[in-house]
Amino acid sequence: MSSGNNVVLTVEPGGSLSGTLSVPGDKSVSHRSIMLGSLAEGTTEVEGFLEGEDNLATLNAFRAMGVDIEGPSNGRVVIHGVGMHGLQAPSEPLYLGNAGTSMRLLTGLLAGQAFNVELTGDTSLSSRPMRRVTEPLAEMGAQIQTTGDGTAPLHIHGGQELHGIDFDMPVASAQVKSCLLLAGMYAQEAVRVTEPAPTRDHTERMLEGFGYPIQRDGATVCIEPGGQLKACSLTVPGDISSAAFFLVAASIAPDSDLTLKGIGLNPTRDGVINILRAMGADIEVFNKRQAGGEPVADLRVRTAQLKGIHIPEDQVPLAIDEFPVLFIAAACAEGETLLTGAHELRVKESDRIQVMADGLRAVGVDATPTDDGMVIRGGSIGGGEIDSHGDHRIAMAFAVAGLRASDTIAINDCANVDTSFPRFAELASGVGMRVSSTAGYS
Repeated sequence: MSSGNNVVLTVEPGGSLSGTLSVPGDKSVSHRSIMLGSLAEGTTEVEGFLEGEDNLATLNAFRAMGVDIEGPSNGRVVIHGVGMHGLQAPSEPLYLGNAGTSMRLLTGLLAGQAFNVELTGDTSLSSRPMRRVTEPLAEMGAQIQTTGDGTAPLHIHGGQELHGIDFDMPVASAQVKSCLLLAGMYAQEAVRVTEPAPTRDHTERMLEGFGYPIQRDGATVCIEPGGQLKACSLTVPGDISSAAFFLVAASIAPDSDLTLKGIGLNPTRDGVINILRAMGADIEVFNKRQAGGEPVADLRVRTAQLKGIHIPEDQVPLAIDEFPVLFIAAACAEGETLLTGAHELRVKESDRIQVMADGLRAVGVDATPTDDGMVIRGGSIGGGEIDSHGDHRIAMAFAVAGLRASDTIAINDCANVDTSFPRFAELASGVGMRVSSTAGYS
């Protein structure tokens, strides 16, 4: 997949972590702040917006649909909302880069608009499954064309009358749930979505923050048509998915004591902390508070001897994006770690089960992929060359592995790290990791 500019992360072995760190704002919350702020009545002010490529793709999509958005400037964005029916037809297809969240949520939001629109993405996004959102939307009356494989580009035909749906999700997915809830604002009747397992609830929390009522009943969430979004001010919490790299890093590197400030601890996203604690990690949660409708706290993490575990399946959906770096924790743990029930990892930015297994083996770790997870036996980590397959989380996970490696690790195809974590190498170096980023040509 490498072409043109190949960003390489080079990690020298060793290092320990200390000090205090603020990680970038939550990607999921940043996407939704632009979407709902654009559809709200009035002016919404956002602080802590993640200025990564994925979120900028969402921001540019709404600018292309006529929304006046100031910034981002140091994480501050001012959105002049156009109301629920104020979006305008863009003059060309909306290009969403690598942003899967953006494409799936926008498909729902745009299914109920009056105009036609085409959604496109990069090579990686164009290979990701979209039928999981287009099929239930079609049941609601949406008209959306995909490729024969059910992938982007997506052609959404406007002016359709959307109807309510009572949808039992076959697979737990916050993106599918959010897509249908956003479409539900434009439906004639209520939309009810029932989850097989809890998934992140950022959309529900933010809809309520903008004054749009949501009903929850056990595993079912319901949205009724006819509500309104009212502008508000919100602060985006630090992204726990970005914090996860440092939670593992400070756990496995000797003599580490690191504090992470203002991390979002949404109960649908805190699986990484629960799993690491079950492995023996020393993580202290303090200074709990609320920001942007989300629970936030500071985290202190110190070196600990990790032990292999069978990762509880009820934690898998709560940590689905954190498994690349959790696999590194497992490689440094005593004994065997077993992950099951994580088939979703095979359809992320890359097949994260296979790509992580290949990478772990390349640096000498005993890792066996399975259909829905992995078996990892902890041991020593050597040096080597890793192909991240353009997947930002895999690139950063192997940067963390360098803390316990016996030799240099070089990670190729890392340009996409900027999608979720701008300045990763710089911030990591600042707290004691020996990582540098160079751009070459391939």
